[in-house]
Amino acid sequence: MRIPVLIIFIVASMIGMHSCAPTKKEVYDPNDLSYIYNPVRSSINPSFRIFNENDDVSQLSIKFFANDLDFNEANTEGVSKTSMVVIYRLFNLSLGRVPVDTAILNLAFREEIGRRDYTFNISINAPAGSMYEIEVVVRDLIKSKRAQQYITFDKRDKLGRNNFRMIGHFDGKEVFTPILREHEFVNLRYSDHPIDSLYIRYFMPYDNVPEPPYLLLPERELDLEPAGRDAVPYSDTIPIMCPRKGVYQFVVDSNNLRGYTIFNFGTDFPTMRTPESMIDPLVYLTDKSVLDSMKAHPRPKVALDEYWISLTGNVERSRELIRIYYNRVLYANLYFTSYKEGWKSDRGMIFIIYGPPDRVYKTIDGERWGYNRPAIKSGWGIRYKVEDDLLYFSFSKKENPFSDNNYVLLRNESLTTFWEQAVRSWRNGRVFSLDNPEDL
Repeated sequence: MRIPVLIIFIVASMIGMHSCAPTKKEVYDPNDLSYIYNPVRSSINPSFRIFNENDDVSQLSIKFFANDLDFNEANTEGVSKTSMVVIYRLFNLSLGRVPVDTAILNLAFREEIGRRDYTFNISINAPAGSMYEIEVVVRDLIKSKRAQQYITFDKRDKLGRNNFRMIGHFDGKEVFTPILREHEFVNLRYSDHPIDSLYIRYFMPYDNVPEPPYLLLPERELDLEPAGRDAVPYSDTIPIMCPRKGVYQFVVDSNNLRGYTIFNFGTDFPTMRTPESMIDPLVYLTDKSVLDSMKAHPRPKVALDEYWISLTGNVERSRELIRIYYNRVLYANLYFTSYKEGWKSDRGMIFIIYGPPDRVYKTIDGERWGYNRPAIKSGWGIRYKVEDDLLYFSFSKKENPFSDNNYVLLRNESLTTFWEQAVRSWRNGRVFSLDNPEDL
């Protein structure tokens, strides 16, 4: 069966995430990375990409968005510039996360009127034969803000995703996110030996959503049987377009599952612009029969509005609830998308219902999220926080051939009460907050 990939042989040149809650004194924890999942706490959001240039060198690419940057003329040249510092640490995971390289780089660049983004490439010494992780910290010296990212990349063979680079067909710019919409064209460039053909596998969209965190159900396995296969002559100038929703995997060895994957999640991704797309994420608040009823309604927008008003009792509160809920859906898509949309992932589920975590700790194998429990009131009516009194969710990183951003929740029956409390709060028209669940 030929698959729906169009390859044309032509020549062509934020928003509040939490509701209001009492302010508490926080103890600084240098290992806490919770700000990486909280846009309110980080005003710069660069994109990162690793590309294996050859056996000895890999390239770290960083894209800054102009809207995130603060250009000013407070410099010796008197021109509009911004100043960034990039710090990276490279670890060899094959040796047990042994640090093998570190560097500090200063980036100062001028503002170009009308330019929407700025990309920088940094060469990294990473010999072939090992799996690596690079920790990158970007500091904006003018805004006093930072961003941090952990990226794993594989140099144990020459078949994986880090040996491909995706380039916009018409603008020639590197594409950092392997997500395309219909009618977007790219070129794929393979870094190693010359090849004659690209083999393409098409997989149907993965629509499963996670069960509540207290249900100890076996994990649903990925269906690795493609719905279609194809092969095309390879050229790094051939425009590639993925015309329908699903997963498209490009490989140089037809017998191997390692390659570069492009996703088409539809025209509404990562935002929710239509009533139809806004109904599905309500799966965490209501049952399937309610969702099916809304979808079958002759006017889905009316059904959606009626649902939210039924929770709050008035239009204004409904608007606020909708704003917060769907902004969490949006950021779940931006942070946690892997082979399926981020809101359908385990981390996305927890993020949408509980909000951005108060603590995040990362390891090679996973992440641990902590949410502040309710403050305790003393006999004199003074509120204070019990040290390290948090509800934790643990996620294990699980490899799959399509994405390195796949994490699975370690489920626990003890989470039943907290989950039911959170869902009940939403159903009663209140944004849930674990440390202030009654009065927001």
